[in-house]
Amino acid sequence: MPLRGKHLVWAITACCCQGFLLLGYDQGVMSGIIGANNQSGKDFGNPDPTTQGTIDIGCAVGSLITFFWGESIGRKRMIMAGAATMLVGTAILTSSTTLAQLYVGRIVTGIGNGFNSSSIPVYQSETCGGLVRGALVCLNSTVTIIGLVIAYWLDYGMSYVNGPAQWRLPIGFQAVFALCLFLQVMVLPDSPRWCMAHGRAEEGARILAQLEDRDSPDHPDVRELLQGGPLGNFRRICLCIGVNVMQQFTGHILTHSLSYLAPVVYQNTMGLSRNLSLILGGFTAVTYMVASFIPLWTVDRYGRRALLMTSATGLSVCFIIASILLSIGTKGAAYGATAMVFIFQIFLGIGFLPIPWLYPAEITTTRIRARGSAISSFFNWMCVFAVVEMTPPAIANISWRVFIIFAIFNALWVPLVYVFFPETKGLELEDIDHIFEKGGITGGVWSSPGGITVQRRRTSQDVEDVREKEKGVDEVRIDVDSKDEQ
Repeated sequence: MPLRGKHLVWAITACCCQGFLLLGYDQGVMSGIIGANNQSGKDFGNPDPTTQGTIDIGCAVGSLITFFWGESIGRKRMIMAGAATMLVGTAILTSSTTLAQLYVGRIVTGIGNGFNSSSIPVYQSETCGGLVRGALVCLNSTVTIIGLVIAYWLDYGMSYVNGPAQWRLPIGFQAVFALCLFLQVMVLPDSPRWCMAHGRAEEGARILAQLEDRDSPDHPDVRELLQGGPLGNFRRICLCIGVNVMQQFTGHILTHSLSYLAPVVYQNTMGLSRNLSLILGGFTAVTYMVASFIPLWTVDRYGRRALLMTSATGLSVCFIIASILLSIGTKGAAYGATAMVFIFQIFLGIGFLPIPWLYPAEITTTRIRARGSAISSFFNWMCVFAVVEMTPPAIANISWRVFIIFAIFNALWVPLVYVFFPETKGLELEDIDHIFEKGGITGGVWSSPGGITVQRRRTSQDVEDVREKEKGVDEVRIDVDSKDEQ
């Protein structure tokens, strides 16, 4: 018997989380290997930490491929292609004997990550309801950090092992996640909205009925999900790109262990030892992981805009305080700045970690959703590459003053979100088709309280009312039947 209703939604969520667990692990596994005086350094001639940026090029390429062909291939098959590509890339990496082969392996795994990071949020958003979509997609970001933590501490534990297994085992271990992802997505249905947009309306309606736990595709709850509204696609694409560019210029690459530069920042900017820097990087990741659970309870309660603006404000304040402390130049001040890095993770985790993955997948219409998510992912990865390449020389030349730059960026994001980003909390994807009907430069966001430009057409209360009416009708029928029998 096929899964239905919430059980099917959770099965899809588990699959999507598997993909982001793989993404997080792959992003984090090299941070404890590259740039250290260890076995991989001996085997590959001590490559620079910024060589990790080769994966970002691969991710950008994968996102571009998804942009051009992802819509025709479909969400499910793109995820399967991503998992298969990751398996190939992992095999190349694990068997590497030269730096050139290592680069090729990182680019191939990057392409697989590009497929997944562009397609999974779209697949997730198109298969869950508006009231829980935020929490479920944000769960992907939480699992990403869990992957990072696993990778970071496995790297740290394996650093005490001699021989090539010190780096081959952590790199090869990600094949387990990739294989699980491939097997999971293979047995799940495709996106119903993709099916309906590609001449498979009957199949799409049937899958929607499964997701809604309805017996018939003709049920009113299913039919209402097939309606749409005005587009404004250029504005939507700009928001997709904007939120991802903003994410990378919050400065999170500079400070948390998701990046490849956490040990560099702790060691060179704050004057801490390499071993202490690695340990702090690991605990920074744990703090980040804990903070990433917060949006699961807040994103569908307070909305996307509130979390983004709160996050940006907190990040800016953290950078300002850290800059002041580091300018003092004492050991105690450096430890105080380190504390600010930990607080930074909390503010990052509640807003600018999950929302940039969620927002592009829900603000776009069905026809451009795959391309919108792909182009935003492309800009995300290119910005990661740019920041990763710029940060080490910036730290070398202006040291702690780099923090001031990111403090200014974060302060700028607050008014931008307030003026241009509409609230999507609780809306079905078809409701979001109507979100720019008010028009104007801001699409009605500036003039709408809370940035709410459209109301949800179908609410949980509506569904409960229908069920109560159906229950009442059944009770009346029972009473009538009983009287007839008497």
